[in-house]
Order: sequence, then structure tokens, then C-alpha cells
Amino acid sequence: MMQNPAEIWHRVANKDASAIAAVLHEQCVFESPVVHTPQRGKKITAAYLISAGQILGNENFRYIGEWHSGNPSKNSAILEFETEIDGVKINGVDMVTCDDAGLITHFKVMIRPLKAINIVHQKMAEMLEKIKP
Repeated sequence: MMQNPAEIWHRVANKDASAIAAVLHEQCVFESPVVHTPQRGKKITAAYLISAGQILGNENFRYIGEWHSGNPSKNSAILEFETEIDGVKINGVDMVTCDDAGLITHFKVMIRPLKAINIVHQKMAEMLEKIKP
């Protein structure tokens, strides 16, 4: 049965690590606007999503648009968001794909403008440094 990736993500967005990990496929791929290589695996994907939620998910964060794939063989959605950090307005999209079991298999984040990418890069680096084993 086709799963709706947007509904899956909305259920766990800004929740705890176990809730996010529960909806990720073991081989999930995460693509970040601030890391040049795809990150592979549930553990690293969860770490990035949790960190991003803590950084971007402030009182200014909101989803402003949602689009779904018209391709019946691919369960995917695009969620447009906006927020603000330290006076910098951020506009971006979460591109989410899931399998028929309802597990997220691919999560890509794109952000604009360049000033927004720079501040997110700085904040993500600080956050991820804290959680390194």
C-alpha cells in the first residue's frame, strides 16, 4: 500500500530520537545542503534530522507548501518550509521518500539563500560536534 511520506514525517518531526529512528529505513540516505556527500544509514540520518530539528525548529519554523509525487512507483513528497535564525530568513525544502512499509528511505534538504546555508552550516557543525561519540 502506498504510504504518504509527508504524513510519516509530520508525525515525528521535532520529536525525540527514538520516534525519528522508528520511521527510518536501516539504509536510509540523508542529503544535506552543508555536507557534500550523502550520509548513509539510520543512525547518521537520525543524528542529522534531530540536530536540524533543534536548530531550524524554533518558534519561527513552519511548513508553507507540500507537493506529492505523481509517479505511482515512488512514494515521495516535497515539503517547503521557512524559518529564521539570528535575523537570517531561511527558505528550504525537505524531499522525503518512503517505501511501501512506511519507512523513510531518502531525505534530502535544500536551503536558500546563501546566507541561510552559511548560518545553518555553522549551527549544524556546532551541534554535531557535541554529539560525536
